Amino acid sequence: MIQYLKHKEIDKKKWDNCIDHSTNNLIYAYSWYLDIVSPNWCALIEDDYSSIMPLTGNKKYGVDYLYPPYFAQQLGVFSTEKLTKENVEEFLNAIPPQYKFIEVNLNSRNTFELSGFKTKNNTNIELSLTPSYESLYKKFSEDIKRNIKKATKHDLKLQKGIPSSDLIRIFRKNIGKKINNLSDKNYKVLLNLITTCIEKGYAEVWGAFSEGKLCAGVVWVIKNNRAIFLFSATDQEAKRTGAMFFLIDTFLREHANEKTILDFEGSNLPGLARFYKGFGSEEYVYLQVRKNNLPKLVRWLKGN
Repeated sequence: MIQYLKHKEIDKKKWDNCIDHSTNNLIYAYSWYLDIVSPNWCALIEDDYSSIMPLTGNKKYGVDYLYPPYFAQQLGVFSTEKLTKENVEEFLNAIPPQYKFIEVNLNSRNTFELSGFKTKNNTNIELSLTPSYESLYKKFSEDIKRNIKKATKHDLKLQKGIPSSDLIRIFRKNIGKKINNLSDKNYKVLLNLITTCIEKGYAEVWGAFSEGKLCAGVVWVIKNNRAIFLFSATDQEAKRTGAMFFLIDTFLREHANEKTILDFEGSNLPGLARFYKGFGSEEYVYLQVRKNNLPKLVRWLKGN
């Protein structure tokens, strides 16, 4: 039987134990991670936490809704047993009717055939690091190889453990100026998230230096044999020197021959997807599901 629990009713020890032993575990679904990216999240629980689904919700104009939080790419249903379409359908049907608008990202192991929900295919891009570095390199695109050689010529220096605030500053000064969907609050959440992951021993912050100046960096979040390319930043000097290629190539050199998945977190943007796939990565699909139970007038105002 599936139960709906409010945030204060969730046994987080049992919750995290389920994620630890689930067949599709992802760091995004741990209780402490959810506490940061979506405070006051609620949950659907089956039996004694054998299968679970976080409900990352909020309220606007008095209306409860579910949304995909920033920095948590995939959530959905997690289980210590093999998941079937029927299991996922049961959880989706168990979402309380109080949520008048539903938009959530499932994970790549969640599939279903259920009317009433609109679906969108999102792309994730992953690379198995089990082969040797030499084997991985053979599958790099010519463009990737060329940029790695360019980075080598510029004699970039790697420094691990740089302040994550330095990376966020570079991002906001460069790419951040071109986008308006990240607020000061979102950046504070990101900084808190990275800091917490570092404290727990799950994150590394790498920086590439050109002539003594930081020009690019990556936050790697590593847990359960999965290394997530959580956040990155570059400036103009990084583009000139190929610094991001240098950082990723160095990571592959250090972690080749390991039973680890490098998770680029994918992109629906063709340019970024092409960049990630240039390292020999493969595409995987995870679903975004949407359901609009708002009153008809509100739907019309929202254009839905």
